[in-house]
Amino acid sequence: MAENDLETGAAETEEGPIMSIITQYIKDLSFENPNAPASLNPELPQPTVELGINVQARALNEENFEIELRIQTTAKHEDETAFIVELVYGGLFLIKNFPPEALEMMCMIECPRLLFPFARRVVSDATRDGGFSPLQLDPIDFAGLFQAHKSQEAEEASAGTA
Repeated sequence: MAENDLETGAAETEEGPIMSIITQYIKDLSFENPNAPASLNPELPQPTVELGINVQARALNEENFEIELRIQTTAKHEDETAFIVELVYGGLFLIKNFPPEALEMMCMIECPRLLFPFARRVVSDATRDGGFSPLQLDPIDFAGLFQAHKSQEAEEASAGTA
């Protein structure tokens, strides 16, 4: 009976996986409206928008990771640039007690998923403050982007060995 109590007590002191946001911040923000005021003409049709997303992660120590969500949008009316928004939105995360094989997925999928709504608001506010309708970015499938990146890495590796 005493052995079971000791085993139970030891199990209770072990921590499970923990992930939390320590802080989040705008690391870099640029808004360009190169053709103002002509680009703000209300008679112009809605601009076409190109979107680029990139995620970067770096370990600061064993448990703290900086995750950067990089968003670049370019809006055009035909060949004329309406606006350009470039945002690097960062987060400092505590990630511990995860198996090593899950750490990359946490940094490249879950952390940017948590940062995205806040970065989306910054882009929306910047376009609105620039004189345009607020740009509402659609939700991003970070798991799909991660899988596509892994597939591309695998193809490049197999092409390099062939």
